[in-house]
Amino acid sequence: MQRAAALVRRGCCPRTPGPWGRSQSSAAAEASAVLKVRPERSRRERILTLESMNPQVKAVEYAVRGPIVLKAVEIELELQRGIKKPFTEVIRANIGDAQAMGQQPITFLRQVMALCTYPNLLDSPSFPEDAKKRARRILQACGGNSLGSYSASQGVNCIREDVAAYITRRDGGVPADPDNIYLTTGASDGISTILKILVSGGGKSRTGVMIPIPQYPLYSAVISELDAIQVNYYLDEENCWALNVNELRRAVQEAKDHCDPKVLCIINPGNPTGQVQSRKCIEDVIHFAWEEKLFLLADEVYQDNVYSPDCKFHSFKKVLYEMGPEYSSNVELASFHSTSKGYMGECGYRGGYMEVINLHPEIKGQLVKLLSVRLCPPVSGQAAMDIVVNPPVPGEESFEQFRREKESVLGNLAKKAKLTEDLFNQVPGIHCNPLQGAMYAFPRIFIPSKAVEAAQAHKMAPDMFYCMKLLEETGICVVPGSGFGQREGTYHFRMTILPPVEKLKTVLQKVKDFHIKFLEKYA
Repeated sequence: MQRAAALVRRGCCPRTPGPWGRSQSSAAAEASAVLKVRPERSRRERILTLESMNPQVKAVEYAVRGPIVLKAVEIELELQRGIKKPFTEVIRANIGDAQAMGQQPITFLRQVMALCTYPNLLDSPSFPEDAKKRARRILQACGGNSLGSYSASQGVNCIREDVAAYITRRDGGVPADPDNIYLTTGASDGISTILKILVSGGGKSRTGVMIPIPQYPLYSAVISELDAIQVNYYLDEENCWALNVNELRRAVQEAKDHCDPKVLCIINPGNPTGQVQSRKCIEDVIHFAWEEKLFLLADEVYQDNVYSPDCKFHSFKKVLYEMGPEYSSNVELASFHSTSKGYMGECGYRGGYMEVINLHPEIKGQLVKLLSVRLCPPVSGQAAMDIVVNPPVPGEESFEQFRREKESVLGNLAKKAKLTEDLFNQVPGIHCNPLQGAMYAFPRIFIPSKAVEAAQAHKMAPDMFYCMKLLEETGICVVPGSGFGQREGTYHFRMTILPPVEKLKTVLQKVKDFHIKFLEKYA
């Protein structure tokens, strides 16, 4: 049969006698007839389909890299093929990727990383001694003196010690225990790990997770994946996206009818909203968590990104400690930080940590067990995190350059935050709250009723329709507010302020021009 099939596949046969006296053409005809008689095998159905896949994974949505970004990639490919557009490039203002937007790496961090990655450079006179000192310390704590080795699941011990020392300095002497530090693959890994261990129960006893609206879509995605219950509390847009404890009370009381609210997530400074919480607000939130017996998650990855002179970053850990032992010994708190934001912008290293306090000793063992399943976070990311928490200090040779670079990055971000706020508020139909911190604007946009109808006809949320049109007409990629959550009837988009100042001015002007035309078209 295989021989017959091969003859047919060849498609032509010379008319020469075969080994049994028949021409090859007649043999091919015979083989073709046999194959026609033989029934074709039906293709087996796929085991994994949209109907059979894990429904929790199917429910996951992550707007920051959602449909709008897929469309941006498609447009970029069209530009590469020479297809004409009313613009020459796609500007990815959808994500907080500082170095992709042109921010230069901090020299000292990259020097230490180079030394750790290629230790032969430790003999080079081109590198400062304070960088070599840190690299040697990190390498000596690694198996085989190499970043290429696995670390303990909780992270390299000396790096956890440095993180604890950093937290103690940051919080004015409030002690931190290295044993409560867990190094993670970015802050996202820590957040999803803690939520994984917190979620339990079924029906009305299923764990409810309170998240701010607007929120960073990681939270809703992980909640969907874990089949937990999302409990929304709304930030007050009319009051600069402030967190109101009365709103927390409303949310938790309503949630108790259908789930067991057990977790309260706070993002400070806020993403996508950029608000910085006051100390009084943090005290109120901690008291509320104590009162309602909630596990607190404090996402503090933007702790270096505070721009408003009237605002200051207060860590939940410090405020909790200063509220006295009734709170500091009882409220369970996990705090998160990362190499990706701040002045560093080292997103690709995927470095991060979480500090977890007041955890039950038996749960601590379960957490370490869960972390051990993924072996360890990338050791290069751990090293990058070490440099963030253990930077040059006054008197070391790299300090002045490090200080200049850090202040330059944060100073530029502060200028761009004010520029973005001011220019957006000059556009009819756009209102932008002050950007107190983080690295995004989340302006409210007016969308006319005719545009809402057009969006419905395209089976899109109105702000998704708006953002798609903005992308197609200007090349600017932003994320619709519906991906972060917003009050019914309001529309927003999130845009990073990371592009260089001149490019940011161009982006803002293009958004202004587009918005005015959009209002005219759908008036």
